[in-house]
Amino acid sequence: MRNMMHRHLGKVVAGAAVALAGTAALAAVTLPGDAGAAGGGSRAAAAADPGPQTGQVRPGAVERAPAEGRRGVGRDPLTDDEIARAQALAVPPTFRGATEDVRGRPGPERLTTDLAELGPDESGRADPPRRANVSFYDYRSDAYITKTVDLTTGKVEKTDSRHGVQPPPDRAESEAAAGLLIAAPEGEGLRKDYEHATGKALTGPGQLAVTGFVYRGAAEGPAPEKLRACGQHRCVRLFTKVRNGQWIDTRRYVIDLSARTVGRLD
Repeated sequence: MRNMMHRHLGKVVAGAAVALAGTAALAAVTLPGDAGAAGGGSRAAAAADPGPQTGQVRPGAVERAPAEGRRGVGRDPLTDDEIARAQALAVPPTFRGATEDVRGRPGPERLTTDLAELGPDESGRADPPRRANVSFYDYRSDAYITKTVDLTTGKVEKTDSRHGVQPPPDRAESEAAAGLLIAAPEGEGLRKDYEHATGKALTGPGQLAVTGFVYRGAAEGPAPEKLRACGQHRCVRLFTKVRNGQWIDTRRYVIDLSARTVGRLD
């Protein structure tokens, strides 16, 4: 165990709270399978002896959720149809062909789609307009783009494009970052730790549960030369976990998704 704690990457920990605290220990995560509310006994015993009853309890019933309409009313959350329509309206063919997602495919990386706020003179209306803010990251221009779509008229009312703005990464970006780390020389420790924990070779991000968070380079403190473009580039650090298993500490590694490179923090 002492040797494992001194490995350059191999800190496998039992849970997210321990990983965040930087503790390096290898432990299996186990959950009680048969513990009852009183802290003991089996499910079978609990079912056989329900305990004293004070009154008749009618069986519960599960009701089907009401059907969701195609269009929300007032300040209702966006419906699935409205989200799909807003995203389609925000990415016409010309825009799609001029942008790239995290995999280098045509079209920007879609991040969020939310109900837009009302204007000062619209909040008191009985039937206020329904607009959606659709946000993207374009890897071709390294720009964070937000489009406001009027869901009634089908028009894009506003487009805002900014450089150096880094919202949280989505799942596809986190998995892409994990794939780059696994394949890079810097990922040797991750590969070894995974094999040590599971007995299997780590070949792709699908074997891990990963959570990404943005790294902004010099804005967060002194950065190595390889990572000084972060902030303008899309850079991600990872919390990495064996699926249904232990955490592996990869927080010192930064994946530049714009340049598709991996660097290490001192």
